[in-house]
Amino acid sequence: MIENRFWRLDRHPQGSDFASALSLQTEALPPLAEGEVRVKVGWLSMDAGTRMWMSPRTDGYQPPLPLGAKMAGLVLGRVSESRDPAFAVGTLVRGFGQWADYATVVPALAGLEAVDESLGDVRHHFGALGMNAWTAYVGVKEVAAVQPGEWLVVSAAAGATGSMACQVGRNLGTRVIGIAGGPNKCRYLRETLGVDMAIDYKNEDVAARLASVEGGVHAYFDNVGGPMLDAVLTNMAHYGRVAVCGMVAAYDNDAPLPGPARFDQVLMRRLRIEGFFIPDFLHRGAEFLPTLRAWVDAGTLTVNLDETVGLENTLVAYDRMLSGKAMGKVIVKVQD
Repeated sequence: MIENRFWRLDRHPQGSDFASALSLQTEALPPLAEGEVRVKVGWLSMDAGTRMWMSPRTDGYQPPLPLGAKMAGLVLGRVSESRDPAFAVGTLVRGFGQWADYATVVPALAGLEAVDESLGDVRHHFGALGMNAWTAYVGVKEVAAVQPGEWLVVSAAAGATGSMACQVGRNLGTRVIGIAGGPNKCRYLRETLGVDMAIDYKNEDVAARLASVEGGVHAYFDNVGGPMLDAVLTNMAHYGRVAVCGMVAAYDNDAPLPGPARFDQVLMRRLRIEGFFIPDFLHRGAEFLPTLRAWVDAGTLTVNLDETVGLENTLVAYDRMLSGKAMGKVIVKVQD
């Protein structure tokens, strides 16, 4: 009999107190049902959007997890048992599973897919070839619709998706402004990611720095929302575009934040604002991978992997991701 450890959502978190809301449990693995696949989890992806899944809000892009359920998220690992002929035992796969030693999924519901094992480091299926990179690519190229020579602003620019968005923008010929918290992150943006301007929101006036861009900025990849969005709206060029990827400023609240105080600028500057989520384009991954892989192979798309070891330390990693303590992509190594 195989024992499985898993994180259970016991109550809705208050702020960042996840230790009181989730508990590590143990179960005996039940037999697989027809059509199910069991994955021996190698790594877990820590993603800000999952914070909303823990809340009671019902107006998100998917229903909240019921209390008592296993905590869910992206997993990367190998098929250990299968009752789906499309997924043979031993296949390296990625999809939405559980924070657990073993994730049991229905492939069609989990977005489960076999991934390329030829990468030197397969963890980059959570990095430069992962869904954060897909999100950055779609957000910058299609939603923000950037053109060469334009100014692109990215908030949370040292995070998993933001760091990808900065590089995608640079690779598409834009001039990139990255906003992050603290001098170390801004140095990373300049020296490693090659942004044209880095703004430290903790120590600088974001609106004042953006005001130095003659004519305003053309596109904004928004991971934050809140007052940061106001600072950018007042410094956008006419007919600018805002791609709303995340609103981390609101994730600790069970109620939505009020809208931007400077929403009038949407009219005055004739701006277009559009929100988007990964589930909207999971089916298009094969379109993005050739370009992303070419950039990875050329060394123009990379990500810092912030790895915490041990399923029991998942909440430590989760806090590092949400609190901004980490740079790049936060993952948890569960087992080899």
